[in-house]
Amino acid sequence: MILRGYQEAAINAASDALDKHGNTLVVAPTGAGKTIMLSALVGKRHKKNHNILILQHRDELVSQNYTKFHRVNDNLSSSIVNASQKDWSGDAVFAMVQTLSREKNLTQMPHIDMIVVDEAHHTIADTYQRIIKAAKEANEGVQVVGFTATPNRGDKKGLRDVFNNCSHQIEISTLINEGFLVPPKTYVIDVGVQDELRNVRKTVADFDMEAVERIMNRRAINQKVVNEWLDKAGDRKTIVFCSTIVHAKDVCEAFVDAGVNAAVVTGDTPSDERENILHDLAHGDMQVVVNVAVLTEGFDAPPVSCVILTRPCSYKATMVQMIGRGLRTIDQEEFPGVVKSNCIVMDFGTSVLTHGSLDDLVNLDGATGTRAGEAPEKVCPECDSVVPLGVRECPICGHEFEGQNADPLEHFELTEIDLMERSPFRWIDLFGTGTCWAATGFNGFTLVAQTGHVSAAIVKRNNGRVRLVSVGTTRQVMAAADDFLRTNEDGTSAQKTKRWLNDRASEKQRAQLNRHGVHVGAFDFSWTKYKAACMLNYVWNRQFIDNLVNNVIQKDMTDEPRQLASKAESD
Repeated sequence: MILRGYQEAAINAASDALDKHGNTLVVAPTGAGKTIMLSALVGKRHKKNHNILILQHRDELVSQNYTKFHRVNDNLSSSIVNASQKDWSGDAVFAMVQTLSREKNLTQMPHIDMIVVDEAHHTIADTYQRIIKAAKEANEGVQVVGFTATPNRGDKKGLRDVFNNCSHQIEISTLINEGFLVPPKTYVIDVGVQDELRNVRKTVADFDMEAVERIMNRRAINQKVVNEWLDKAGDRKTIVFCSTIVHAKDVCEAFVDAGVNAAVVTGDTPSDERENILHDLAHGDMQVVVNVAVLTEGFDAPPVSCVILTRPCSYKATMVQMIGRGLRTIDQEEFPGVVKSNCIVMDFGTSVLTHGSLDDLVNLDGATGTRAGEAPEKVCPECDSVVPLGVRECPICGHEFEGQNADPLEHFELTEIDLMERSPFRWIDLFGTGTCWAATGFNGFTLVAQTGHVSAAIVKRNNGRVRLVSVGTTRQVMAAADDFLRTNEDGTSAQKTKRWLNDRASEKQRAQLNRHGVHVGAFDFSWTKYKAACMLNYVWNRQFIDNLVNNVIQKDMTDEPRQLASKAESD
């Protein structure tokens, strides 16, 4: 497997920081591939840190991370410690925090050289502290590295007791720029209560939501929310964040009265009912789900392309978590026919005015330190932690740095050539038209075709089937296609420096191409072995590829071609 550029930069920075500064934190938003990065870091550090413990706080994360680990480290063994098994034999041990933190289990824990913490903002909890303390008692030199999307907790309890530096922070803007998340399109809608909301009392965790409810939960405002949604995003799967359960039920009722299939999810919703509602949102007829802060973490429904805030957020991290629920890209195998090019954000409170829109964070020049190499650092004046130079808020203590405002977004579209040059694979313009590009490795190939309003990414593993993996903007489908090759190849596959990329096409390749109607003369030196392989992959699979592309074109020309994206494109 070949890491994305920013992933490689993150693990290199984390590894260097462990040696230079001690226990370190990596901040990466949802969609960055934290499991892949922590797995790669384990592989990189294993020669120095032989016994490695990886901590998760949910059973499903243990199994997910365990499976992904071997995609990155096929040379390392792993084992699991949870309620059903206690196996310490692996080079890397995946442990459920709630299980391991019990005294009888801690006594069985062997000598540990490094602890990797997933969702590291939980490390100050007693369960994590007991594990770290026990590991230190057995090995004073044990190192701790954490990965999290939200380092700054609502209770303002910093992470300084565990981490003394932040080695790398991946910005949402990086993932948007590179096509791994869709861009937000933000509307701030004034319903005449912004002054009232600004005067609401703050609690330790957030604003006083009972007071917010008294301001926001009015029939006229709820109707305004529905009307604005119908105008700007009425064809989109949507999540609404409200202040209280009563507020959520009243907002949901307003949607239902307008003929919208909507439901409420709260902390009191039975787990099976909640699961059914969210499944119907992702895969069924449910269009709007209204909730009270329960869908900010651990929830993933890629078809959601509209987020509505009917409450303010005291902390930017909370706002980012909420908006992040709508930024996932679409896997065409899981959600066939769904096209999503952006996410509409409708803010009826004051969050965007207070913290700034995510739109403004996007810079076409890219975020600082997204590529491999040493990232510049600075020292937080509040907690003395070493942090990346570009951070606006200290990930360790929450200190806000001055003078860090981003320039406004002026233009968003990246060119295909930018994306292709970032790839470790060579991309070939198959027909010289700039509309069909192909790349290949030892284990599969991919093709990106522009089909009018949208582009499509088509892939095939060796001995596998031709399949459609992405439909959307060129940037998004290029990211999906490149990711397919990175996942299925390694560092020796299709590197730009390999001779076979420049060697003249073989006689056998020329004969096969000519047999399939692609004329390649004996003295046509423009055809390399690599270019010929890309074209042969196309002609051998032409029927399947053309069928998939034509299907995308047909959907793009119907009355509901864009599904989730159509409304935004017209705005």
